[in-house]
Amino acid sequence: MVDSHAHLQHDRFASDLDEVLERAHAAGIERILVPGWDLASSEGALALAERYAPMIDAAVGIHPHHAAELDEPGWHHLASLVSDSRASAVGEIGLDYFRNLSPRDAQREALARQLVLASDAGLPVLVHDRDAHEDVTDALLSWPGPAGRAVRGVLHAFSGDAAMAVRLVEAGFLVSFALPVAFRSAVGPRAAAPLIRAGSFLVETDAPYLGPARDGRNEPRTALRVLAELASLRSAPVEDLVAPVRAAYRRLVANA
Repeated sequence: MVDSHAHLQHDRFASDLDEVLERAHAAGIERILVPGWDLASSEGALALAERYAPMIDAAVGIHPHHAAELDEPGWHHLASLVSDSRASAVGEIGLDYFRNLSPRDAQREALARQLVLASDAGLPVLVHDRDAHEDVTDALLSWPGPAGRAVRGVLHAFSGDAAMAVRLVEAGFLVSFALPVAFRSAVGPRAAAPLIRAGSFLVETDAPYLGPARDGRNEPRTALRVLAELASLRSAPVEDLVAPVRAAYRRLVANA
């Protein structure tokens, strides 16, 4: 199995990352994609991908919360990280109209610039979308995508509705589900889960966030609980989902 989104460079893993990875491996997790959220965490993701190859893959990018922080030298630095051979994707990028920690115009500009960087580098994108479904969909559908890639990117911790999921899957994106898909309140994701075809979705944890305990640290092995919930929603045996999810990850991260 895979965890397609886990922030293992976060300070909450600083003291026991080796043990976390051992538990993940024991649970059957073979690959983990670690995205950045700013320049320092993107550098951290690349370092983890080198240190823990081939278990960890890296993505680099600026989260919408930090969209207003980069000056032009910062953007130049990000471009160099995107072109690093250890980078498998550009992310976590996107729009967050729930917290609005950066002005919306700055968020949209940062998303547009990073989509260009991804195209130039031939990399897929990992997209954050919170209460910005229409603008995210419009931005992704108007983006030409990375040339030669079977997958243009992935909607991380998907929170949209079934129509959005189907539309973006048809356009070459994957949909990734995290543990909130198990909650009855996640009406859109729960409706989308049984509708999109096998091989078009991933599972993730967003560790250390979105864990089973409100204040507890999440870990990659929680991806198995997400998979079990998807199997229930799709009325399918869990084992029938493993190969399609693994294949989808391979298509996203070309070196997997």
